[in-house]
Amino acid sequence: MRTSIVISLLVIMTLIPLTLCEYNATWKSLDARPLPAWYDQAKFGIFVHWGVFSVPGFGSEWFWYFWKGLHRPEYVEFMKKNYRPGFSYPDFGPMFKAEFYDPEQWADLFAKSGARYVVLTSKHHEGWTMWKSNVSWNWNAVDNGPHRDLVGDLAKAVRKTDVRFGLYHSLYEWFNPLFLKDRESNYTSQYYVEEILQHQLKDIVTTYEPDVVWADGQSGGSSDYWTSKDFLAWLYNSSPVKDKVVVNDRWGEECACHHGGFFTCHDHYNPGKLVGHKWENAMKLDKKSWGYRHNIHIDDVYTIEELLEQFVSTVSCGGNLLLNIGPSSDGLIIPVFQERLLQMGEWLKVNGEAIYNSQPWRAQNDSVTENVWYTSRPMGMGSVYAIALDWPSTGKLFLREPITSKGTVVKLLGYDQDLLWTAAGEKGILIEIPSIPINKMPSKWAYTFKMFNIE
Repeated sequence: MRTSIVISLLVIMTLIPLTLCEYNATWKSLDARPLPAWYDQAKFGIFVHWGVFSVPGFGSEWFWYFWKGLHRPEYVEFMKKNYRPGFSYPDFGPMFKAEFYDPEQWADLFAKSGARYVVLTSKHHEGWTMWKSNVSWNWNAVDNGPHRDLVGDLAKAVRKTDVRFGLYHSLYEWFNPLFLKDRESNYTSQYYVEEILQHQLKDIVTTYEPDVVWADGQSGGSSDYWTSKDFLAWLYNSSPVKDKVVVNDRWGEECACHHGGFFTCHDHYNPGKLVGHKWENAMKLDKKSWGYRHNIHIDDVYTIEELLEQFVSTVSCGGNLLLNIGPSSDGLIIPVFQERLLQMGEWLKVNGEAIYNSQPWRAQNDSVTENVWYTSRPMGMGSVYAIALDWPSTGKLFLREPITSKGTVVKLLGYDQDLLWTAAGEKGILIEIPSIPINKMPSKWAYTFKMFNIE
């Protein structure tokens, strides 16, 4: 009898959701929520900045603000040269047609890149929503432009793969009259938050059930103005994604690098060291813009070598890489962006063991040999990975940090045979690099040396 009761209790416990706590709308309570494990294990995501700004495709995704907010001469001149007098930014809306948008192709590309999650802009600072928001009348992708639910179509396609789906959402809108009214009051009123933002945030969560909610655009308002803590308490306690969702740290002017889920701190954040909190390096593939630019030049795009340097150093120091692409207004991902994503996937097919589910090691980079970064997987036999960004040209690779033992084994990921090595005193290892024909090299860029029985 007692045994059956115990078994029954165990069964009941397995059915209880992971979210057992009731989180209060305070940062002390919200910050105590454990980050769902999938996010740290994923390591690599793709950011997609897409919106009406891709129609002019000039300068950056801040086109409207730079043109009409700051009146930057190059933007004013661009409009005079290319568009009729009196042309307004909302006139770009019907021109955003996404006629070649194929979410299945996008999802296939994301899966082939090795990314484990994707984050799409549901709304950028221009206020245009990529789904039919009932509080964004005629300034959304269903009532205007492509007349299509761009968010929903991609969500369905991505969920046919192993890639998780997330959404970016801008808290503010540059020229929304309600937001401007709140800002004029020094954020003592909340007309915009109550009539627009609260509805949109809950709408995208309940409609699309994203794994990531990536906030941005706090624009001087505190988290109290944005009612961020109330939203997050609902998200963690009652929403349909309460057990799996992750969020970032851009929920108010006081939040970056202090409050929220994972920290982004600022764009292209890569501290190069352990920081004691899960973080993300959100970086753009086009060095000059998050959004699409018609006049992009090949020199403006990071090389695969530069991307891998960012990626490896980020993961070594406990972060995730969120790599951004900006599709064109007709729904195409330009070939150079496709190439970089496919190159990332090619590299991860060989070296992903050192990335996915890995943990930082006691040393992040080698103290003697440059451009070598470490990761580890303590489970099982316990492995340490030394990722060398450059192929050792001398036929030997010296690493100062590992402490060897009689049972130490060294391998090169993608190469079948064990590598010869010798201990370099009490600390350090000298690895013999095999002569491998160029057409047999396991990887074209960045090489991973796997070590067992290393301290």
